[in-house]
Amino acid sequence: MHRFTIAPERIDGDRVTFDREETRHLARVLRLGPGDVVLAADGAGREFTVRVESLGEQASGTVLAVAARALESPLAVTLLQGVPKGDKMEAIVRACTELGVACVCPVIAERTIVRLEPARWRERARRWQRVAREAAKQCGRAVIPEVDTPRPLADWLAHDKGADLRLCLWEGATTPLARALDGLPEHPRTLHMLVGPEGGLARDEVEAARARGFALVGLGPRIVRTETAAPALLAIVQSRFGDLASRGAPDGH
Repeated sequence: MHRFTIAPERIDGDRVTFDREETRHLARVLRLGPGDVVLAADGAGREFTVRVESLGEQASGTVLAVAARALESPLAVTLLQGVPKGDKMEAIVRACTELGVACVCPVIAERTIVRLEPARWRERARRWQRVAREAAKQCGRAVIPEVDTPRPLADWLAHDKGADLRLCLWEGATTPLARALDGLPEHPRTLHMLVGPEGGLARDEVEAARARGFALVGLGPRIVRTETAAPALLAIVQSRFGDLASRGAPDGH
C-alpha cells in the first residue's frame, strides 16, 4: 500500500486533506484516484488508513483506521552535525533518518566552510526537513525527525540540557568507540553525538565539548569523511542499544 505523510493539523475528525506536494505525487505520479486506499503517517507516530474520495489541488479522503506505530528506537539520538559544503548535509539527513535518528541539529563550527545569512540558513533547514520527511516515508517511519536551523556550536553547547550519553567523534581521540561503549554501566536511553564538518573540529571546540560531558571517541584507524561518520556512528550505537540490536535491551535498563 502506498505511503504518504501529512501534518497533524490536516486531520479533522475522520477527514484527511493532503497538501499540494503529496496530492501531486498521489494523482500525477502514482495515478491514484477516488476509491483507492493509502496509508498516511502524521510524523508523530500515528498511521491512518485513508480511502481517497476527491482530488483537485488538495486531495482528501476518509479515515478507515488509525494505528499507533511503536517502531521507534528505544535510543533517542540527537545528531550535532557540523554543516558540510554542497549537498552532503542532505545525504547525512537522509541516511540518519533511515537509521532512526530522533533529531538533527546542524551546527556552525570553526571549520565550517559555508557561511550564510540567517534567512538563508532557515531556508536550508526547511529543505533538509523535507529530505527527512521523504526519507521517513521511504523507510516506513511514522515519526519524522526534526531538523533544526543551524546555529553556532558554542551556542548549542552552552544550552545543552544533557543526555544519558554524549559522544564527540574526533580524529585525535585515543579512546576507541567500542571501549567507551563497553564501559557504560547501563544502556543509555538518550544520546547526543557530535560530528565535525570537513576538516573536523578545532581543538578548542573539542575541549569545550569535553567540558560539557562529551566523551572523545574514534572510529578506528581510518579517517572517514564527515558524510560517512555520522551514519557509521549511528549504526553502531543503534546496534548496541537501539532497534538495530539483535536482541532488545535487558530488562531494567
